Amino acid sequence: MLHWFYDIDIVDGPLPVAIWTVSAVGAVLLVLRRPTRRPARRWLVVASVSMFVGAALGLTLVAIVDASGVVGVPLPTPTAPWLAALFAAIGLAIASMVRSSRKRKVAAVALIVLGLLSATLGVNAGFGINRTIGSALGVSTGNAIDGLSRPQPAPTGTAPVASTPLYASWDPPSDMPATGKTGLLTGADAISSSTAFVPREASIYLPPAAQVANPPALPLVVMMMGQPGNPQPDFIAAALDEVAAKNKGLAPIVIIADQLGNPDTDPVCADSARYGGVDTYFNKDIVAYAKSRLNILQDPQYWTIAGYSNGGSCAFTWASKYPEIWGNLVDISGNEWPGDENEAAAIADGYGGDAGAFAAAKPAAWLQKNAGKYTSHVAIFTAGENDPEYTQFAVNNAALAEAAGFTTKNYVVPGADHVVTALRGGLPYAFTELYPRLGLAAPPSS
Repeated sequence: MLHWFYDIDIVDGPLPVAIWTVSAVGAVLLVLRRPTRRPARRWLVVASVSMFVGAALGLTLVAIVDASGVVGVPLPTPTAPWLAALFAAIGLAIASMVRSSRKRKVAAVALIVLGLLSATLGVNAGFGINRTIGSALGVSTGNAIDGLSRPQPAPTGTAPVASTPLYASWDPPSDMPATGKTGLLTGADAISSSTAFVPREASIYLPPAAQVANPPALPLVVMMMGQPGNPQPDFIAAALDEVAAKNKGLAPIVIIADQLGNPDTDPVCADSARYGGVDTYFNKDIVAYAKSRLNILQDPQYWTIAGYSNGGSCAFTWASKYPEIWGNLVDISGNEWPGDENEAAAIADGYGGDAGAFAAAKPAAWLQKNAGKYTSHVAIFTAGENDPEYTQFAVNNAALAEAAGFTTKNYVVPGADHVVTALRGGLPYAFTELYPRLGLAAPPSS
């Protein structure tokens, strides 16, 4: 019933512009209409100093937050000017409340509220991940997927395989849609968790080639977003639509699933007494669902585990732990290992206080344990040019993967930071690189 509200665009829509405009007009009016008990010149000096001090405090707060790493990632570039503007507005509002009328005090409080809204919307736009009110509040307003194929289970030994690469054998029909389709896996199409882990509803992306009569069996991708984050298909759908448009509408089928359960918690990609079996959910439940419900190729060569930020650390862990399932890895700005931001909490909550178990669950430990099993596997790591900590994580993890036998690529996204620019630059690159391996494009000419 509230879908219209939750679907309001808070990045590119008219709402942010309207709030920013009203806030700016309110601030200008407070400056120009001085309190009646103060000389005009003195008021302008007080207002200017109050705003300057406020802006300085806002910039100082940004510097402290970035230096302390309390957020876990570098703050996007727009954060500093928005917080400076917010604190300048608060300074102006406080100055306006001194020796002023009740009406002016109300206007000053309104400016603080509008400033908070404006800064929240501005910083959110800088991150660029939560594009609607629903996404920001963790409320999914997507529609259930329709037309999901349900192939009959294949007899033993006859699961779909690619005898000829799809790019060579596929001739798209004239009525094939131009873009993919996304929707929630809900109701009868939901993925059940076999453990106490309670994920939010997954979503799915069906590329153009999956939406025709007699579609070909396609590769599979399982994708995870970051923390906090929602299992939303927007970013990978946009990336794959871009690549599919150049390759006869071919792209993998993608399940976008939730590795958190609650956006405020981090199960560190592990089965645990506290959070339930997130590892089992991804590597048993989702795997069984995909094999029985989706028209996909079954060979691990065509299966990719992918993730962004927190999801990237899970993807690297599971690609290392389960080489028999995942033949490919895409890690977009991933943490160096699950729980690296607060190892004490990760050990206590995810491993019941067992530091040895935590260490044994790191990707490096699994790479060593499964040495020799990655010779035909591919790992792609990307991170933003303006995200130095995670760029180094990508370098470190690519080196570990390559030493273990993966064929690796490590790409620095020009001009990108840790947020939306990392996704928009990293995902198209990663899948363009993977397409020949997945049989969706011809190998590059040497």
